[in-house]
Amino acid sequence: MKVFLYFLTALTINSCLIERKDSREIQKKKLLNDQKQEELKKAYFASGCFWCVESIYESVLGVEEVYAGYAGGKTENPTYEKIITGRTGHAEAVEIEYNPRIVSFKNLLEIFFGTHDPTTLNRQGPDKGSQYRSIAFYQTENEKETIENYISYLKRNKSFENKIVTEVKPLEQFFYAEEYHQDFENKNPYNPYIINVSLPRLKKFQKKYSEFLKTDEGH
Repeated sequence: MKVFLYFLTALTINSCLIERKDSREIQKKKLLNDQKQEELKKAYFASGCFWCVESIYESVLGVEEVYAGYAGGKTENPTYEKIITGRTGHAEAVEIEYNPRIVSFKNLLEIFFGTHDPTTLNRQGPDKGSQYRSIAFYQTENEKETIENYISYLKRNKSFENKIVTEVKPLEQFFYAEEYHQDFENKNPYNPYIINVSLPRLKKFQKKYSEFLKTDEGH
């Protein structure tokens, strides 16, 4: 009986130690995740259909996540059906969660201007309407200054033949698009629009900005 009680006690103590160890590991992982989240920043851009813009930024080293959504207008709780009328004031936009230690806001801005035509008013490729206009959003005065300085740089270097019409606006609110829009290109590789418009735009980006791309492992 004493032997049985000894083993039972030892087993209980060992179980408690394992539970405490597991608990510490969980807390450690949670702490690391919280620290990682604190390190991340967010950037917001509108440059045409958000399906392709999302996939472009998701392939950038240092970008953790990208979400499709709507921004730049006054309509509360916009939906895709309302957006496509062009009467909500919002544009299709993306929210980019990124690690500033790996990729800077200026890098994201360079990609923004290098992967769409900022000289076409209310239009991007085959898509027409104010919902497809070019907007660089800022959340701080530093971001605003970075955007304005970069636009001045592009003008001085005559990077575009026509006038840049990109709006520079403070981010007031970002509304997440419906679930079926999130990660749309990966979920719908055979969609005609993806094949004929989005993929060529993505491949052009990958060729032009290979230095910003993630490796096969994703980092």
